[in-house]
Amino acid sequence: MSEATTAGPGAVSGATSGRQQDGETRTTVWVALGANLLIAVAKLVGGLFAGSPALLSEAAHSVADSLNEVFLLASLKRSRKPADSAHPFGYGKERFFWSLLAAVGIFITGGCFSFFQGFEAFRSEGQETLSGYVIGLVVLFVALLAEGTSLVRALLQVRRQARQAGRSVRAEMRQSEDPALRTVFAEDSAACLGVLLAMAGMVLHMVTGEGWYEGVASLLIGGLLVHIAFALGRSAKDRLVGVAADPVLRREILDFLDGQPEIDAVTELLTMRLGPDSVLLAARVDLMPGVESELLEDVLVRVKRNLARQCPHVDHVFLDVVDADREDRRRARRERKAIERAAEAQAAEGRGEG
Repeated sequence: MSEATTAGPGAVSGATSGRQQDGETRTTVWVALGANLLIAVAKLVGGLFAGSPALLSEAAHSVADSLNEVFLLASLKRSRKPADSAHPFGYGKERFFWSLLAAVGIFITGGCFSFFQGFEAFRSEGQETLSGYVIGLVVLFVALLAEGTSLVRALLQVRRQARQAGRSVRAEMRQSEDPALRTVFAEDSAACLGVLLAMAGMVLHMVTGEGWYEGVASLLIGGLLVHIAFALGRSAKDRLVGVAADPVLRREILDFLDGQPEIDAVTELLTMRLGPDSVLLAARVDLMPGVESELLEDVLVRVKRNLARQCPHVDHVFLDVVDADREDRRRARRERKAIERAAEAQAAEGRGEG
């Protein structure tokens, strides 16, 4: 017998918390978008005036970041659309789809153009003027200040969420289910490092007269962007395909179900992330002997209601009552141990021990 629920008081509380976090993330994305638009124009003008491949690469980087912020704003809005008959589990995975597009944008608009500019720099024999390079460096310095401001904003939000979750900043970036914030943080970090690389390439070109320094800087910027794009794209791909909830949450669910007096054993536990704060749970449970069939529905409703309070993000619950045999129970024990080990590893990483 299978019973399902899609919402409860805890789920509503979790959704409200998620919307509040979305509001903070939306502000962070708008700050990054404003900074990147101004920086892109300044870098483009400075790069054309100075004839600097490294500066033009950085302009492409900022254009890519600006486009990606638009994708992220779309993801924040569309992922909160209510469920309907065509999408009964909601639109939470839109968050991951638009994050994947942002990763593709970083790869194509930023990484590939930077590689192109780097190779062009190796083939070019043009001489740039000192005044042009001074303007270029001034533009990059202003860009560094603007990117740094956006990065600080993102870092403060990451630190606040890490403190609320009781884990380190590094663990928050790896384990957070907010792809928009993760993308902005990664973009801003790469942007600051990219500006420093571009400045180093320009200064070395000015001092030595060797243009290949800027070519190397452009290639390094391209490699950095490709790496960021791959990491963000892989994370978005995993969640679009359907990734399980994190081990700590799965262990919490198991502990709750095992603690119910009517449940004898949880023989199988399947979870899938539907969005940053939405989890689907399908579990097979064996009930204690003596539970009357006429009371079965009431028991399952009560268990799911209490689970919603315990784990607010678990908002789609399906419980299937089965008669577990010996092999089912052995398999369940093996899966329980695997979840325990993974949860301990995640907890250690959250404490900064991993």
